[in-house]
Amino acid sequence: MKGIQFVDLIDAGDPAALAVAHAEAGADEIVLLDITATHEERGTLIETVRRASRGLFIPFTVGGGIRELRDAAAVFDAGADKISINSAAVARPELIEEIGRSFGAQAVIVAIDARRAADGADPVRGAEVFIAGGRKNTGLRVLDWAREAESRGAGEILLTSMDADGMRNGFDCELTAMVSESVSIPVIASGGAGTAAHFAEVFDGGRADAALAASIFHFGVSSARELKTELATHGIPVRLPC
Repeated sequence: MKGIQFVDLIDAGDPAALAVAHAEAGADEIVLLDITATHEERGTLIETVRRASRGLFIPFTVGGGIRELRDAAAVFDAGADKISINSAAVARPELIEEIGRSFGAQAVIVAIDARRAADGADPVRGAEVFIAGGRKNTGLRVLDWAREAESRGAGEILLTSMDADGMRNGFDCELTAMVSESVSIPVIASGGAGTAAHFAEVFDGGRADAALAASIFHFGVSSARELKTELATHGIPVRLPC
């Protein structure tokens, strides 16, 4: 499913089939997020994870519905290389440490769904963390939570701008740069990709280590191969597909 600013979701296709198709088109990593698992109070769709993993030969990250160590273990057993946690990590930050001790910090990604502040504060530095698929404002500042996630042992941060999500007007480079410059672990920028230029901007001005996109790939705007070829012409180092 894909929406705009976390609402108006539409069906983008079978996740397992799309995962394999994007991998074959040159993606460096596949991220599968079960976006309603927490809200619906259920576990991750393990069979979907298993089906997708069978055809993948690149890193595979899975998130959604992972509330405790045994949930993470089940997702790893189904074929994931990394897990992404969001709501459960906010509710109990110790979960980051527990999963890291069992599977390694490199396998734990803390996802942060962020919205710029609208209460008169600096909109970027005041950006707040949302959970439950963007439905609940935690009141946590994005910068504070990113730093705590790192201190708890997160291997990466997946930072999604809710304001930019699905708009295809570009990543929130200010927000991404703020987080990237404040932590020493990799930051993956998410939300807003529309063109190759947007990726170049977030790698440069946004200081991102990686960038995630959904709409432009799912709906045929671009493929990973086309995107990488264009990025290479901009001097951005990428692993070009064969």
